[in-house]
Amino acid sequence: MSLLDIDHITLKFGGLVAVDDVSLSVREGEVFALVGPNGAGKSTIFNLISRFYTPAAGTIRFDGHDLLHSSADQVPGFGIARTFQNIELFEQATVLQNLLVGRHRHRQTGLLSNLVISPKAYREELRHREAVEEVIDFLILQPYRDKMIGGLPYGVRKVVELGRALASEPKLLLLDEPASGLSVEETQDMAFWIEDIQTQMGISVMMVEHDMGLVSAVSDRVMALSDGKELAQGTAAEVQSHPAVIEAYLGTGEVSKAGTSRA
Repeated sequence: MSLLDIDHITLKFGGLVAVDDVSLSVREGEVFALVGPNGAGKSTIFNLISRFYTPAAGTIRFDGHDLLHSSADQVPGFGIARTFQNIELFEQATVLQNLLVGRHRHRQTGLLSNLVISPKAYREELRHREAVEEVIDFLILQPYRDKMIGGLPYGVRKVVELGRALASEPKLLLLDEPASGLSVEETQDMAFWIEDIQTQMGISVMMVEHDMGLVSAVSDRVMALSDGKELAQGTAAEVQSHPAVIEAYLGTGEVSKAGTSRA
């Protein structure tokens, strides 16, 4: 059963067609990857799902909701969370505090209840902290729990951003370049976590990634894009061997075959 359906989406910036009549679906419980060189339209599709952009044509439906009739601030409430190419964290806050931000969509008490620390607000705060502690345990972030983001290595920050998205308990997780800037060992850890997010948490994952090793390790299906258009769709092996993909990407070195392997 499809959780996300994108049907004939087109997005234009003036005379530039950034996404050209693209259709895809993400099924419940699968990892779906978008691959391609810079400028192919991968992250732009994420921004369409997040409602940062409005398409010129097409439809986007998620879990029964018409996203094109929703605003960007409503999308997380439907159960969509995402990470970004450039890490977006509060550097002067701790790991725990950043993860608690991810609980925002689940908060039910109002400002007054929180100011006077009502019993209801206290119980709700405990629930949020318990949920965040589970994410900290899952991502092995205990050593960094009370440390400021600004003093942490880049690889740890990437994990914290993933954790903040998971803290919202999404149905669909959008990962924008999760392996970007990571070492080989850190990328292998990211592969383990993505697989566990899928199998243990039951969360569907949609991923933009250049590292074809990571894509091959964790993806159920892959779509290759070029200049905003679909070139091929299938398993990672099928997409990598597709003649149009070989001509457009692999021949130019834009998509790296070297990457992650699961031990």
